[in-house]
Amino acid sequence: MGLVNSLFGTKKNRIEDFKNRGAVIIDVRTPQEYQQGAISGSKNIPLQTLNSKIDAIRKLNKPVITCCASGMRSGSACRILKPHGIEVLNGGGWQSLSGQL
Repeated sequence: MGLVNSLFGTKKNRIEDFKNRGAVIIDVRTPQEYQQGAISGSKNIPLQTLNSKIDAIRKLNKPVITCCASGMRSGSACRILKPHGIEVLNGGGWQSLSGQL
């Protein structure tokens, strides 16, 4: 197994672990993007408003998987949430993530 495959296998395993522990999926795209298609049951919290929702997210007391269109904004969301004690994983693009759930 190559390095890339082992990295993706690790991410897939982490997604499975988060899912098994009742993770919340937060889609950080704009409402307009979200309305065009999203993972069933995900919550739309646009990246621009994420800072104002940190307390509510922390109160969920669940791991969080972030997603967006490509993985860039969801990576930024992870960097915002982690310092607040939220267990978070960048799920990447919502369409590829939906195939892993």
